[in-house]
Amino acid sequence: MLSVHNLSVGYKGLLAIQDVSFEVKHGEVVSLIGSNGAGKTTLLKTIMGLLKPLKGEILLNDQVISGLPAYEVVRKKISLVPEGRRLFPRLSVWDNLLLGAYTINSQEQIAETLETVLRLFPWLKERADQRAGTLSGGEQQQVSIARGLMSRPELLMLDEPSMGVMPKLVTEIFRTVEHIAGEGVTVLLVEQNVFEALQVCHRAYCLQTGRIVMEGSGSELLQCDLVRQAFLGM
Repeated sequence: MLSVHNLSVGYKGLLAIQDVSFEVKHGEVVSLIGSNGAGKTTLLKTIMGLLKPLKGEILLNDQVISGLPAYEVVRKKISLVPEGRRLFPRLSVWDNLLLGAYTINSQEQIAETLETVLRLFPWLKERADQRAGTLSGGEQQQVSIARGLMSRPELLMLDEPSMGVMPKLVTEIFRTVEHIAGEGVTVLLVEQNVFEALQVCHRAYCLQTGRIVMEGSGSELLQCDLVRQAFLGM
């Protein structure tokens, strides 16, 4: 579904991503792991069209999308749930969800998608009129994921979904990721909670100082000494 070839991205003359290549197949959950500053968020922003690459290309279903503005990338059925959630805090939960569906012209499709989202997060119906900014961190993260699903994406990209979330809700969020994948949505997951990320994914790539240094299945990387020492404290 998604192919990234020899991608390099820079800020003010400094390279944040260097010659990165990877792929995501239909129906997969693929994790990008790495420490702070490794370039994970930069990579997602570039795929989303929020940053322009210095070189390389990004293909979605064999069509080049690198260089397209973000609103066109959304129309290509990619959705990003950003780091820090980025909700509209003074708007209601319901309005935040509806803003996620701005590319959908059919009211029938919007209603269908709302039903799907409410099956994932049934508590949203009771809190629909509540301002998003008054929710807990974990609740806001769930609203952010729900909003990302409202555009009916084929590829959902999640940037640090467990950040700022109470430990007891982290497992629930990763369970939701598995459920979303089970519904046929392909998932690209950036996550510092390496143990959970590798448990939930089919394949993973390890990013270090802007380069991919390792790849394999989630179970393979969980057994890798380098990963265990660097990220799992083992």
